[in-house]
Amino acid sequence: MTSEAAPERSRTHDPASLDASSRVLPAHEDPFVRAASAATGGPVGAHAVVGRARFFTPLRVVLLLATIVLALAWFAKSPCLQQYVDDNGQTQLDWRDNRQYVAMCYSDTVPLYTAERLDSGGVPYVTSWTEQRDDGSQQVRYMEYPVLTGFFQWMNARLAAGWLGLAGAGLLPGGLAVVVYFDLSAFWLALAWLGTVWAMVRLRPGRPWDAAIAATSPLVAVHAFTNFDTLAVAGATLGMLAWSRRRPGLAGVLLGLGAAAKLYPLFLLFPLLLLCLRAGRLRSWWAVTATGLATWAVVNVPIAVIAPAGWWEFFRLNSTRGADPDSIYNIVSGLTGWAGFDGPLASGQTPSVLNAVTAVAFVACCAGVAELVRRAPVRPRLASITFLVVAAFLLTNKVWSPQYSLWLIPLAVLAYPRWRPLLAWMAVDAFVWVPRMYYYLGTSNKGLPAPWFYGAVLLRDLAVVAIAVLIVRSVLRPELDPVRARSGRPGMPVIGADPDGGVLDGASDAAWFARWRRDRREDLPRVPAGTATRSGRT
Repeated sequence: MTSEAAPERSRTHDPASLDASSRVLPAHEDPFVRAASAATGGPVGAHAVVGRARFFTPLRVVLLLATIVLALAWFAKSPCLQQYVDDNGQTQLDWRDNRQYVAMCYSDTVPLYTAERLDSGGVPYVTSWTEQRDDGSQQVRYMEYPVLTGFFQWMNARLAAGWLGLAGAGLLPGGLAVVVYFDLSAFWLALAWLGTVWAMVRLRPGRPWDAAIAATSPLVAVHAFTNFDTLAVAGATLGMLAWSRRRPGLAGVLLGLGAAAKLYPLFLLFPLLLLCLRAGRLRSWWAVTATGLATWAVVNVPIAVIAPAGWWEFFRLNSTRGADPDSIYNIVSGLTGWAGFDGPLASGQTPSVLNAVTAVAFVACCAGVAELVRRAPVRPRLASITFLVVAAFLLTNKVWSPQYSLWLIPLAVLAYPRWRPLLAWMAVDAFVWVPRMYYYLGTSNKGLPAPWFYGAVLLRDLAVVAIAVLIVRSVLRPELDPVRARSGRPGMPVIGADPDGGVLDGASDAAWFARWRRDRREDLPRVPAGTATRSGRT
């Protein structure tokens, strides 16, 4: 089908048409949840009244769970917010004796408040300072984050200053400026994560409890406030929701805003291109891409014109930085003594070969994903392909900051909503924080030797690869896809269904692709006998 006319939307995915019998009960479907439900009396009974709660609806319960985990995330960072009075009678933040590592409460938010001159009223991308390199030379520095994240930090610094002004007048409780700044930042970051969870519930009206996997994720308890990434995650997930509602223009705006906070939401454009190309729906892809890039430009271009050196700092820093401790390249180097692709580098020198290798590796992975979309017996779901692309970026990139794992949570839950494997991966990924902190502490301070940290990171990487393998299997064998398997009668999955797909949901393949498939049918995986398509044909 090459026409852009939208097919009739399945009532299975229309929130207004869902009844209690349409809702997936996780204790009936998932063995892990079934076993866990024994603590509360077992699975819901066959004759239980479902979907009649007036207040404790699935959405509200899932948001409550997310709020509890976010509260735990704040308490996990709270040891780094303690203070003491120094010998001069001045109140200081208590990071003595490497408290940030020993208590495992480190957050970038705290040191960046002073490092980026936010405490003194510095304006992002305009205010500069100098730092001394290892070789003794000076480097002019600016705000190192994308524009939306940079001004998010500046806004919270100004709010903190206003708060302290009111505190001085006795109208609000006082505190250290950096602590007030952290708490204000955490408030907005928590709202962004709640918006992410809300969007996930809306993306799965028949499976609202899937979002509880994300809401209770141990990764959120550890990293929700480690950096500012929940802003970008919210933009990406809300963009997917808008796309699923057949509003590509709004989806582009949300993805563009997310990309202005952290570039990864723009990665969604590649899976959308692959799927729209196979479905012959490129007009919708052009709409989301044009509005996404235009929105990103509206946010970025004024800063690039006013303060070009400051705006370029994010790109300069990412180009010149070497392999981070938790990248696969650094692990190989640390375990084998390998000097790296570029060999020894001078301070500030760009690792050109490493940059090229990471780019080629990511492009090769994207080519593999494109081949998967081409060979899949039915068009894959958007969440599945997006997870594979983002995971490939993280695995091949020279930087995997710990909070980047938050990017994968909504995608993994939407792509493969199975509690046991997802919680196992998230637990392993969250646990990496422990050896990471004690590795940063250093062996001279009774920290962990590097190989312990490297081993934990490799386990994390293997866990992500394992989730990717499960998703690839569900793409090649759609009858194993948990979402599609519940889109029709038991044993008869509606293999065209994609609740995230928007105009792609239920659409036929483009005529050119159908002809190509007929010509090469012997080379393609077979659709299992008895598996229904959207129209009911086998």
